[in-house]
Amino acid sequence: MQKIETVQELSVAAAALRAAGQRLALVPTMGALHAGHLSLVREARGRGYAVVLSDFVNPVQFGPSEDFAKYPRTVAADAAWCEKEGVALFFSPPVEEMFPRGFSTYLAEDRVSKPLCGVSRLALYRGVLTCWLKLLHLVQPAAVMMGEKDPQQVAVVRKAVLDLSIPIEILTCPTVRDADGLAVSARNTYLTPSQREEALAVWRALSRVKEMVDGGVRSPDRIVAEATHILAAKRRLRVIYIAVVHRDTMEALREVVPGQSLFAIAYWVDEVRLTDNLPL
Repeated sequence: MQKIETVQELSVAAAALRAAGQRLALVPTMGALHAGHLSLVREARGRGYAVVLSDFVNPVQFGPSEDFAKYPRTVAADAAWCEKEGVALFFSPPVEEMFPRGFSTYLAEDRVSKPLCGVSRLALYRGVLTCWLKLLHLVQPAAVMMGEKDPQQVAVVRKAVLDLSIPIEILTCPTVRDADGLAVSARNTYLTPSQREEALAVWRALSRVKEMVDGGVRSPDRIVAEATHILAAKRRLRVIYIAVVHRDTMEALREVVPGQSLFAIAYWVDEVRLTDNLPL
């Protein structure tokens, strides 16, 4: 495995792999690697791709009051994990390498990015798209691996790739959950045991939503009301949004359409912000 810290080295190393006949899959991450990232790497390798993994806490997707400074950084452990898993290129640049002094060019998507997380996290998707477009340009992969844990991010990237005619395949893997049902996330490390217990109400709400839809319920109002009732029992849990939306456009739906709908939630447990979802 090559460990790389500069954009020039990344471009050269990726070009060498492509010249040798390798098909590349990019796995963009912010580090603090967990089982969700592992599923992306293994899926890519299982499909015959050489994996390029970026391990970079992207400052331009954080707002001024968000957790950029304290976001977990475990680069040495991440690199060891990637070497064990057969990653070809491990890219962990300093901030000034990706966004040097004077950087002023950004990419924005103005439809799919607006609802849900886009309402309160104004920098998020502009920052994601800007960073990822730079990575795509440097690596020129055949595919990008994304986790369904962040469905709005998947939808935003798909829309940008479509609009800009970027010749790349977007491959996704299902949300990975711990044994207790909590979706794996780097921010889970912020949770105390009692906070984690509060967060598990979200898994119970998702399970109830699935029961309702499997039982034929198609009313988003009924689904949201039932989930809200379950979550209201936890005094330290505050809902930011809860909605049934179209999984491609993130627009609110008047009726659940199986195979096209998504139940999405963002919430605070005290000061920890988390998200979860359930494809319907």
